[in-house]
Amino acid sequence: MGYYIRVLSPESNPAPLSPLNKAAQKYGASVQGHSDALAWTELTITNAKQQQVCDIERSEVSPGSLAEEEIGEFQTEIADCFPKSAANWLLSYLKSVRTIYAFRILSGTYAETGWEILGAVKGAVWRSVGGIIQADNEGFSNEDGYHILWQFSDDVEGPWWMAILKDGRWENFKMDLGNPTHRAAFTAGKIPTGAERD
Repeated sequence: MGYYIRVLSPESNPAPLSPLNKAAQKYGASVQGHSDALAWTELTITNAKQQQVCDIERSEVSPGSLAEEEIGEFQTEIADCFPKSAANWLLSYLKSVRTIYAFRILSGTYAETGWEILGAVKGAVWRSVGGIIQADNEGFSNEDGYHILWQFSDDVEGPWWMAILKDGRWENFKMDLGNPTHRAAFTAGKIPTGAERD
């Protein structure tokens, strides 16, 4: 099935291709597969060595569509996740999503500068159409790009920028994903003691 990172956008119009091309070209990469810039549905990002870094599939959320089904799966999946404030916020936000941009990770992502290329193109899509970011086996971000829901595996570790919802506002901080005390605080909707604040 593969590993996916998604931009879930409330914008119906497709992300323009010019920013995507510019983002890819900074790394000698290219955007391929688009025949109609105003209604593209699938692109492939290829690095300078012609290795495929990722595919991008754009799916509109409409009654009976696969994208609508995917939104429903997300809603079911996050209902029991923590912190509860983030899960509730996401359940509401997902109702506003009109387009899903799914980035399927390919072998070129693991080649030199592959993750940088992916990040640059994903960032170009996100800046163009707004929305939130979802990554398989990690969770969701808010509209500012801070991670808000715990769906990581138990062996995850390292620093990560997070946010919790407090009194209707997001509070940002960096936590150690492998620290059990930090995990417990975050899933309880609290900022871990000693966490770096943004």
